[in-house]
Order: sequence, then C-alpha cells, then structure tokens
Amino acid sequence: MSKQAARKLRSVMQFAGFGLPAVFIWVTVIIIPFIYGIWITFTDWNGLALDINYVGLDNYVAVFSDATFITSFLKTVIYAVFTVIASNVAGFLLALAVTNGIKAQGLFRAGFFTPNIIGGIILGYIWNFIFSYALTGFGKAAGIEWMSTSWLTHPARALIALIIVSSWQMSGYLMVIYIAGLTNVPGELTEAAKVDGATGWQVIRKIKIPCIRNTIAICVFLSIARTFMSFDMNLSLTAGGPYKSTELIAYKIYQTAFTSMEFGKGQAQAMVLFVIVAVISLLQVYFTRKGAEN
Repeated sequence: MSKQAARKLRSVMQFAGFGLPAVFIWVTVIIIPFIYGIWITFTDWNGLALDINYVGLDNYVAVFSDATFITSFLKTVIYAVFTVIASNVAGFLLALAVTNGIKAQGLFRAGFFTPNIIGGIILGYIWNFIFSYALTGFGKAAGIEWMSTSWLTHPARALIALIIVSSWQMSGYLMVIYIAGLTNVPGELTEAAKVDGATGWQVIRKIKIPCIRNTIAICVFLSIARTFMSFDMNLSLTAGGPYKSTELIAYKIYQTAFTSMEFGKGQAQAMVLFVIVAVISLLQVYFTRKGAEN
C-alpha cells in the first residue's frame, strides 16, 4: 500500500471513529423519529392499536378546521408578543446594569441567570404556590381585594401570570446574549459621545442600540421560537386552565395526543408547529445576515 493510500485510509478511519457515532446518534434520535412522525400524520393511530389505517390528509384538514386549535394558536401569538417584548426589554436593561462596572456584577449576572437554569416544571409549581397562596395571603392580610384571590383562577389574569413568569425566566438567558453584544461596543465611541455632552440615554439610543442590532435580532427570534414551543411552564403553572384560557399550542398538542389519544391528529398539529418555528428560524438567519451585510 502506497503512502498516499495509507493516509487516505487513516483519514477515513479517523472520520469513522469520530464522526460516525455522532451521525448514528443524530440519525436514530432525530431523523428516523422525524420521518416516522410525518408518517403518523397520515394515519388514525391512537397510540396503542396495532391496526393502523391510512387516512391521507384528513388529520391536517381536521387541524385547520378545529376551532380549539385555532384558539390555542391565537392565544400563543398573544402570549408570544407580550413575552418577547417583556423578556427582551428586561434582558437588555439587566445587561446594561451589569456591564456598567458595578460592584459584584458577576454575582448579579449569576443571580439573574439562575431562573433559566431551573426547569420550567419546577418554576411553574413554585409560582403556582406563590400565586395561589403567598400573594393571596398577603392580599387578604393587607386588605387588597385584587390580590385576595388567585390570578390562576381568572382567565385573563392567568394568562398574564404565565407571561410574567415566562418573561422572568427568559430575561436572564437573553441578558447573557445582550452582555456579549454590549461588551463588543467600542469604548471609544461611548467616551467620545460623553465628551460631546451626550446623556446616558442618548449614548444608549444613538450608539449602543445601533451597534448591537444583530444581537437584538438574534434575541428577538430566539425568544419567539421559545415562546411558541413553551410547554413545561404551561403544564405546571396553569395546566391550560382555567377553562382552557391558557392552553398554548404545545400544550394543546400534548392534550390531543396523550389525553384524547389521537396521535395522528396530534402529530399533524406538531408538524404545523414545526413549520411555524422553522419559518421563524429561517427569517432569523435571513435578517441576521442582511443586518451583517448592511
């Protein structure tokens, strides 16, 4: 065997040793289940039956003719709009606060990021207790009527509570991304602006925000994708209640598949959600590249 052939064989063996395990895991965990899930959308499988019948596009027709699914989608849009705005504003303000050289700013960064580390299920149960017992107890003791009853028992307030908790959790994650963007803003620009008499707000609006446009775009699209896929917080905090007033689209899919045992229809709903999130991701890539070119 020539030296050139030996080098090629060695390269192939190295790829097989390092690349094939990752490819195998990716194919078995992602690709095969994804293809299998697409196939389920064309069947009437209930999750248990051995006899599976092909129903064509009936599940997709049922999805778009299901008023409850459309309602869940609209609720998700409302939830996403307010959560994205609140979490990005909070994340940006927190990033500004911990990049100004305050004492123990590393400790503050860790503290603000901690809610993102804790699982949504655990946070949901914690805040369920706070809304159901802590705040109501304080409201009754202080004589505050609107705090005397749990927000989770009122349809509109329950959705607001879900938005508040989700924004609180996500803001720490976005803060880290905003910190990375703000630390890359040239110090010469901000110093020159201050010398010219610019106020702190003018420095933020005229220099820092334009310099982190790509960071803002990434944070906005990441938060949109996460809100559309929100499930664990929805499950543990409100469980879609009261009266399905907080049943977001991911939780609706779960209910369809595992409670109603309509796996074909539930998987079709999941495919619709996948397309929505995929479009959002593609738009993120497009606008990020466009911003970088400009």
